[in-house]
Amino acid sequence: MRALRILLILAVVLGGIFVGIDRLAVAYAESEAAGRMKLSGARSDSIEVDIKGFPFLTQAAAKHLDRVDVRAAGIQAQAGDRKIRVGELDVVLRDVTVTGDFSGAKAGTATGTALISYADLTAASEHEATLAYGGNGKVKVTGSVEVMGRTLTRSVLSTVTVVNGDTIKVRADEVPGEASRAWRTWSAPAPTSSARSTCSPA
Repeated sequence: MRALRILLILAVVLGGIFVGIDRLAVAYAESEAAGRMKLSGARSDSIEVDIKGFPFLTQAAAKHLDRVDVRAAGIQAQAGDRKIRVGELDVVLRDVTVTGDFSGAKAGTATGTALISYADLTAASEHEATLAYGGNGKVKVTGSVEVMGRTLTRSVLSTVTVVNGDTIKVRADEVPGEASRAWRTWSAPAPTSSARSTCSPA
């Protein structure tokens, strides 16, 4: 009975040591991955890597990771001839295979979401228009047009849709009569090799 108790205590201690070593190893791997990771055609203020799954050491030995979460903040990307700031980018990588001597990796699937503020979209616009939240999933676009020698400033509520998976389209639900002829198209560039933004008020 005493021998069984000693064996149980040893198993608990060794298990705790293994868990501790495993967590230290994953923390080191996450730090190294974050330091080496680069965004194509852009730079970011910070990148965080979170390797999921336990134990990590067995995944590392097999050079196969079930899931890796990546978060980048303060991304400065190119949008046409202008720069655009992406506040946050969250990417989920699944079925990740580590290549070579852990110098690279290839994911089976990748999904992500990006957060771009209205202020940053406005700054990247090719036209003098301001974008803001319009409520109920709408975007409010405010701009000025010249009609018969007069400058008119109007705001319209617009609907946002995704076209072909790589284009964000903003279309005005209704354009004020005075500006309907002048406001035919409105567009704003999006980050290179990412999404495009277009707006067609009428």
